[in-house]
Amino acid sequence: MPRLIFLGTSNAIPDEHHENTHMVIVGKQRVVLIDCVDNPILRFKKVGVDFNRLSDVILTHFHPDHVSGVPQMLMNMWLMGRSLPLHIYGLHHTLDRIEGLMGLYGWSEWPDFFPVVFYRLPMQEMISVLECEEFHILAAPVQHFIPTIGLRIEFLNSKKGVAYSCDTEPCPQVLRLAAGADVLIHEASGPLPGHSSAMQAGKAAAQAEVGALYLIHYPTGQFAVGDPLSEARTQYDGPVTLAEDFASLSFD
Repeated sequence: MPRLIFLGTSNAIPDEHHENTHMVIVGKQRVVLIDCVDNPILRFKKVGVDFNRLSDVILTHFHPDHVSGVPQMLMNMWLMGRSLPLHIYGLHHTLDRIEGLMGLYGWSEWPDFFPVVFYRLPMQEMISVLECEEFHILAAPVQHFIPTIGLRIEFLNSKKGVAYSCDTEPCPQVLRLAAGADVLIHEASGPLPGHSSAMQAGKAAAQAEVGALYLIHYPTGQFAVGDPLSEARTQYDGPVTLAEDFASLSFD
């Protein structure tokens, strides 16, 4: 059965129990990494997913706490002898910078490097990112400091939908992305420019009429403040969960 696994749940400053926010969708045909920080090889091993099965990477935006692991991941794949293509999706703004960053490492000169295929997504709502027999992933621009996308994953066999706000202020695009979803994964950094508080996440969940809310990208460790679950519940009557590293959601 397809699963969504949280590989990291913290905002930009991680602690010993929470890595920066990123996650993976594990299906029979495809394994899709959403953002790439730290070293995904170790996180995959922790959750029992074969790193060699990674087929696709979706990069939501070009901020270090979302893409800093890309160079090491690509180098590790190369050193481990990967030959299968890797498909990377993102906005022009994001992928242009990823290619520029890799150019600084001289990756075009790495011998016998495996194929990397970039898919540049337009800044339009409900754009199809990828589709396979188990799920369909769509994207829409959200409101952050730089061009950023949120996602919606439709699990085709169970007819269940999951929306991910990514980093964003409250905006109508998130509501349309999440409309009627079974699960909304919404950031809860705080009432800051380019971000949302747990209360605002709860309001979005209520307005989009989702089945459950998971808070992610929240302050952790010494920077943790308040009670995000209680704050979200002032606006949303459904189930609210604080996402934790290595937790898994199944969609059979």
